Amino acid sequence: MNTSSTSLPADRQSKLKQEAAEYAVQFVQSGMVVGLGTGSTAIFATRRIAKLLKDGTLKNIVGFATSKFVWAQAQQSGIPLMEQAMLSKIDLTIDGADEVDPQLNLIKGGGGALFREKIVAQASEREIIIVDDSKLSPCLGTHHTLPVEVNPFGWQSQMRFLQSLGARATIRCNADGAQFVTDSGNMILDCDFGLIADPTDLAAKLGARAGIVEHGLFLGIASDVIVASESGVRHLKRTP
Repeated sequence: MNTSSTSLPADRQSKLKQEAAEYAVQFVQSGMVVGLGTGSTAIFATRRIAKLLKDGTLKNIVGFATSKFVWAQAQQSGIPLMEQAMLSKIDLTIDGADEVDPQLNLIKGGGGALFREKIVAQASEREIIIVDDSKLSPCLGTHHTLPVEVNPFGWQSQMRFLQSLGARATIRCNADGAQFVTDSGNMILDCDFGLIADPTDLAAKLGARAGIVEHGLFLGIASDVIVASESGVRHLKRTP
């Protein structure tokens, strides 16, 4: 049984994230269009790709960023980028997750980019998720709330709707107390549903509601999950 990295020092947990990211980058090949995920784990993959491009190990890579922050990071690192309006097929995306269940379903959106991340994930031939082992759980909702991105117009109606489904919902704010605004100009409501026994049913209810732009349930999307722990790196694959 692996020891959870939640008890590890921050520098060691950061090292595990880097190990997972660098393992995933081995699947990137020259000539690919690569989705660049948002978050503290995925940024290690972006940096690794940039290094391999610089030393000539990789060639003719085109990146597609899942957030404005990652776009800026990739530009600074010298990764050629596809214009965001020109999204087509992506060969492979490397991204992080906030929680992973045994079926490789995910909760994402802790970094606030869930809408754009899901667009990129669904356009990808292969979605590789990189995590340290603290992100594994027996059931979604065990360790992380569910982010729900909502349009500011009539947002209180969405708050009431989420509460009617059993959520304790709070408006996401920045560290300075100002309301968080996504790259698409929306709000995020962080929703504590407790253990999500039927994520497929919840995803359907959220997806059918006008005003909810996107939710952080990524179901059946991840093809691979790379897990780094103190005992090494594991590669989990979705079974057909």
